Amino acid sequence: MKSKLAWWLAGIICGVALASGVAMAQRSYGTPTSIIHVVSVQWKPEAAEAERQRALEGVKGMAAKIPGIRNVWIKATRVQPREFNAAFAIEFEDRAAADAYVEHPAHKEWESTYLPIREQSRSLQITN
Repeated sequence: MKSKLAWWLAGIICGVALASGVAMAQRSYGTPTSIIHVVSVQWKPEAAEAERQRALEGVKGMAAKIPGIRNVWIKATRVQPREFNAAFAIEFEDRAAADAYVEHPAHKEWESTYLPIREQSRSLQITN
């Protein structure tokens, strides 16, 4: 009788451990309220590679000067449509930071190197 009880208890313990493991293994994710600004770029055909890289690296320099920018990404792994050949993203801590970025002198300065070599761009902003 004790043997059956021991096996029964062991089975319950194993079942609880398995259920706990499954529950812990489930993927969790966050829904931050920051704003992600994503831009895809089509360079002008005559824009030199060095100019293109300087413009993308300039995103990091600009971000260092503008309050409210949390993160930047400048290395696109895939860009669509195909005629677009670069992309970058900027994470703002909130709407006020995203709005202030547009008129900030560092953004205007960066645009003076970026806009002359850009054929066209598309941008969007995402938040939760």
